[in-house]
Amino acid sequence: MKKLTEGRKMFITVLTIFIFYGGFFIIFNDFDRRVWAPLSDTWDWHMLGVGLVVLFILALILLRYAHRMDERISREQAQKENILRRQLTQNIAHELKTPVASILGYTETLLENPNIDSQTERQFIERTHTQAERLTHLLQDISTLNRMDFAPDLINKERIDVARIFSDIVLETQLSVAQHQMTLRNCLPNEVIIHGNATLVYSIFRNLVDNAIKYAGRGATMELAAEQHMRYWQFTFSDNGVGVPLEHLSRLFERFYRLDKGRSRKLGGTGLGLSIVKNAVQLHGGEIHAEQNQPHGLKFIFTLHK
Repeated sequence: MKKLTEGRKMFITVLTIFIFYGGFFIIFNDFDRRVWAPLSDTWDWHMLGVGLVVLFILALILLRYAHRMDERISREQAQKENILRRQLTQNIAHELKTPVASILGYTETLLENPNIDSQTERQFIERTHTQAERLTHLLQDISTLNRMDFAPDLINKERIDVARIFSDIVLETQLSVAQHQMTLRNCLPNEVIIHGNATLVYSIFRNLVDNAIKYAGRGATMELAAEQHMRYWQFTFSDNGVGVPLEHLSRLFERFYRLDKGRSRKLGGTGLGLSIVKNAVQLHGGEIHAEQNQPHGLKFIFTLHK
């Protein structure tokens, strides 16, 4: 079914109001009567005819205005999309440049120095492998965002248990959590059933956990809790780490936005994790926002429809 544009919505709304107005006028002959009174006078029929002509002319004017309104909205959206696309392309090129330059630098050094000692050679190979992994993660994140942006209707949804998905994440991140001397608490009920895409729901919680591991700081405690409502689950993922300054909270979900660019790249972040989280939440009919956790730390509150 074709989606109604804003202009057509306006046209249908205004026209419906005038049709109801005309209908009441015909039924009651005027608004000061409360019983059926057919049009008996010739003058009334003339007024009705004039009213219909005026309504027809008004409909043509409204339709023309609706077309112009839709065209203006389409142009503005196209301009915004072009700006965002250029910015995204520039950001992607900038992000790809660093790992590619590192890989080229290490491999050129190895090729131009065949007699390099084995320890240095292994060190360069390990660094090359690390940059290649970072490049792979970046391309995977870009692919995930493109899939959600341009083909949301092709994403399959099914009955899934969020509690089971998060339990798997707890096990998968156990070593990394221990290395950072952190604690990850799973406060979910035994079953948290929603209708969604398992891969994207996994990416929501995995990205939140990975983000906290990278940036919350050593010794921090992470916690996930959920509250059931009539039509949705509300989740709260929080940590008591270093937190984020208030002025940066509204920009956390922007693509490639980083508080400390050098530190983020050093820790292996792609700058797309929280963007994936937001898009995936919205794709499941929910909303998400970040706020400061008291007395310190960061808190994400979001919903997923059942």
